Amino acid sequence: MKYVDEFRDGKLARTLATEIASAVDPAQSYRFMEFCGGHTHAISRYGLEDMLPTNVQMIHGPGCPVCVLPAGRIDMAIQLAERPEVTLCVYGDLMRVPGSQGASLMRAKARGADVRMVYSTLDAIAIAEQEPDREVVFFAIGFETTTPPTAVAIRLAARKKLGNFTVFCNHVLTPSAIQTILESPEIRDIGRVEIDGFIGPAHVSTVIGTQPYEFFAEEFGQPVVIAGFEPVDVMQAILMLVRQVNDGRHEIENQYIRAVTRGGNVRAKAEVADIFELRDQFEWRGLGPVPYSGLRLKAAYADYDAERRFAMTDITAPDNPACECGSILRGAKKPADCKLFGTVCTPETPMGSCMVSSEGACAAHWTYGRFRDLQRKQAS
Repeated sequence: MKYVDEFRDGKLARTLATEIASAVDPAQSYRFMEFCGGHTHAISRYGLEDMLPTNVQMIHGPGCPVCVLPAGRIDMAIQLAERPEVTLCVYGDLMRVPGSQGASLMRAKARGADVRMVYSTLDAIAIAEQEPDREVVFFAIGFETTTPPTAVAIRLAARKKLGNFTVFCNHVLTPSAIQTILESPEIRDIGRVEIDGFIGPAHVSTVIGTQPYEFFAEEFGQPVVIAGFEPVDVMQAILMLVRQVNDGRHEIENQYIRAVTRGGNVRAKAEVADIFELRDQFEWRGLGPVPYSGLRLKAAYADYDAERRFAMTDITAPDNPACECGSILRGAKKPADCKLFGTVCTPETPMGSCMVSSEGACAAHWTYGRFRDLQRKQAS
């Protein structure tokens, strides 16, 4: 493993930008979607789009698990937290994600709900051990990266025979979302998204490997390059995608060789497969119901399933109609296209989930991109 500074070397990034400029065909457009919010953050933070030729366009994808969680699941969590016997354990960025009608877990906590911020699944296990009279529920969220720790927590709770610990499972799978984007480019009221290739997620791929993406190359003729999160990683991945498009190739390439293999983390995948099974469908904000994209606990672990224990029912709730978060997650619009951005919608007063998480496209653009937009306007 090299030092991180080498992957943030400005000189090397500029060299890659020169190679990209030399490689592109001026008569052709290149549209690449970075699926993961970590890549979106890196692109915005380091101004990578400013280093690219004008005919190379980066499209922000739905790769932030906090952002894609629909308002209805937040409403379900709020209802759960408001039960007097329940302690709901959540990661910090979930506290301010808007549900329907302006609701949030932060507001529920202010009204008296027992909502506690934790840093890991083991924190929730510790609370369940320390407070046996409370029903401790862990709000599990994330892509394949954070699913193994949830599986480990469930197995640990079973070993400790914790009868007061359950999981509200909202884990989702990235390949299913990519397939939905490729199969359904026409989305009513959002528009058509043209994509020539994907920058595949980094942390997710350390778990699942590169093999699951081979389907997209074979069935859809789409090149995918798995890339690390640093600016040099992203620039190299863009160069690799440009070369694939120029050559008429559609292959799975691994730029992130220092962490990702074809088979991924075999032990982590086995742990997840033992604990979880696929849902028939799961709703994604911006994509709608996506078949076989969500996980739930297997019947053998039903005692640790909050949805079963508390007889939770699914809630479908509309987003704020003025918020363009759904279109942004779909890649059809950019943060600055939303009329709420930077006015009523800021990180302090988020109207949509894209402004909450640090990996959200709106939060990244607020922190970095809006200043470059202003500079461009002043320069013109």
